[in-house]
Amino acid sequence: MADDRQRIDKWLWHARVVRTRTSAATLVSEGHVRLNGQRVTAPGQLVRNGDVLTITLDRTIRILRAIGFADKRASTAEGLWEDLSPPRPATEDREAPPAEREPGSGRPTKRERRATDRWRDDDF
Repeated sequence: MADDRQRIDKWLWHARVVRTRTSAATLVSEGHVRLNGQRVTAPGQLVRNGDVLTITLDRTIRILRAIGFADKRASTAEGLWEDLSPPRPATEDREAPPAEREPGSGRPTKRERRATDRWRDDDF
């Protein structure tokens, strides 16, 4: 691209930070993106070479430096940014263990329900 700047929503989409341009615009509008430390709420804000973007996605924070622009969304997306994010601790990578419940609590299993039905039928 000949220009040295690009709309922030378009850049986020081309850099494959988000899947759709609409979600990029929503991310910016909701204030989840900072450009050089300043909160941005306009999807039309321009990103220039060397600008630092701080993006909050889910529970993670990504810090990216814009080092290039593209005319279209392509597999060369990693060439558009440099990752400045600190490495994540290993404890964040692990998923939470499944919740355990007390035996007999909650919804009965099919086997337990059939046993209850047999017990009720015997009473009448």
